[in-house]
Amino acid sequence: MSAGAISVIVPVFNGAAYVGEALASIRAQTHAAAEIVVVDDGSRDDSAAVVQALGAAVRYQRQEHAGAGAARNHGVRLARGEWLAFLDADDLWAPEKLALQVQALAAAPALEAVFAHAENFHSPDLPPELRQRLACPPGAMPCTTPSAMLIRRAAFERVGGFDESGALGEVVDWYVRARAQDLVEAVLPQTLVRRRIHAHNTGRLRAAERGSYVRIAKAALERRRAVEKS
Repeated sequence: MSAGAISVIVPVFNGAAYVGEALASIRAQTHAAAEIVVVDDGSRDDSAAVVQALGAAVRYQRQEHAGAGAARNHGVRLARGEWLAFLDADDLWAPEKLALQVQALAAAPALEAVFAHAENFHSPDLPPELRQRLACPPGAMPCTTPSAMLIRRAAFERVGGFDESGALGEVVDWYVRARAQDLVEAVLPQTLVRRRIHAHNTGRLRAAERGSYVRIAKAALERRRAVEKS
């Protein structure tokens, strides 16, 4: 695989309704990825059929259900690119997402990771009554989740993979660790990610577990204090 090649990793769990659109948004990039790796986290719906219908355009790998963190890490192990990007199976990229991030990296070679802004949208398949109940914050905002990230593989490996415990908050945990290790990053002003609001968003279904975020923040603070004392 050539230098500067980008591998895109897509974790999917029971995402048959949306993963096809997510993959289409990757394939529509004006700067093409070298490979797309889909890790099926033990789906029980037609996710496999949707992905495998694309043939050789996508590498498909199934694992026993272990959570999004484990699926992303599995994808990283399979990927061959120098640069890593991630897209959740229910989200979408703007066509110029990778191109603008590659331009930013070329302009500032010291950068290790580039993020972007994201906007939320109600999934068109939502019935009107549910659409009214599900909050969809307006406007774009800086986004440091995996779906908005392009990162050098070496930097990702320095930070370490995503938490595989299955606890809610593996994305927050990873980013806290990345900041603690002085990840050289930038956030582009453009809105390049669209985050789908639908009936089965993980954060909504597992709302009772949001205390995980507090524990993650506390652990990060304790780590920082330990480093400062050493």
